[in-house]
Amino acid sequence: MSTDDTESKCGASGSTESETSESKCGATKTEASTESKCGGSSSSSSSESKCGGSSDDEEVGSTVEDFDADPGRLVAVGLGPGEAEGMTSRAKTALADAEHIVGYTTYVDLLPDEITDDAEDIYSTPMCGEVSRTEEAIDRALAGNDVAIIGSGDPNVYALAGLALEILESKGGTASMVDFEVVPGVPAAQSCAARVGAPLVNDTVSISLSDHLTDMPTIESRLHATAKEGFTIAIYNPWSRKRRENFEKCCEILLEHRDEDTPVGIVHAAGREDEEVEIATLGDLPDLGETDLIDMTTTLLVGNEETYVWDDRMVTPRGYETKYDY
Repeated sequence: MSTDDTESKCGASGSTESETSESKCGATKTEASTESKCGGSSSSSSSESKCGGSSDDEEVGSTVEDFDADPGRLVAVGLGPGEAEGMTSRAKTALADAEHIVGYTTYVDLLPDEITDDAEDIYSTPMCGEVSRTEEAIDRALAGNDVAIIGSGDPNVYALAGLALEILESKGGTASMVDFEVVPGVPAAQSCAARVGAPLVNDTVSISLSDHLTDMPTIESRLHATAKEGFTIAIYNPWSRKRRENFEKCCEILLEHRDEDTPVGIVHAAGREDEEVEIATLGDLPDLGETDLIDMTTTLLVGNEETYVWDDRMVTPRGYETKYDY
């Protein structure tokens, strides 16, 4: 099933590439003003995007009162690290059962052919279309379809499961109305940790450096607190062209609280064709920001004061050595 130009399962044709397109559920959609995907109106005005460029503000439009059909089903599915083998059998089953699949274009491209070929319709949007595609998924479900909204990793880790429930509530709906379910996947921190050994077997905190919903002072405060407390730190989205200073500030904060010899696992594009894995030191990390190794698909695993490297693997002791002889 093509994601570029599809015949809508709600009765209209849709193009995800054109500036003006017919909604997947029968209404016209433009960049400046959008008609709700299944019949309600939603207006937007041009603004400076929180993702670094110009985009449209997104407002939830239609409510449950705008739909005549019996609601279908909405499932938030975590794809895991990226390769088909990393998806759980439950995720594969949920996607195989879904009539419609909605997601970020990059994640749609990760789906196995047997899933995309069997789907009735696939709808994707580029980065920063979180609200519009989540509302699209909800509206399709309210129109009577069985819908899967997808994301990499796990739907509850920097993903859209919570947003789906928030938007559904704002429309006057309930989770039970669309038989809402979350199908968990392997989060990036865990899949990347597996590539470098065993760095996360003790207390761990995850932080996203390029989260456009969180201001940098808040991120800095979290970094200071977690670094001082001695947690192992999993850092998502460490480098963005629009937020390179976030990475630089992160390195500065970490080096303020951690020794420069602290091991850092670096996993680029885990589970994808361009995967790269390296174990470096915290002192080397600032210079690596200028390389292709670190970008928005990279996860950094910063060890705590007890983490060490043995046989090219990161090891963070759990504490067994203090209670048992081995």
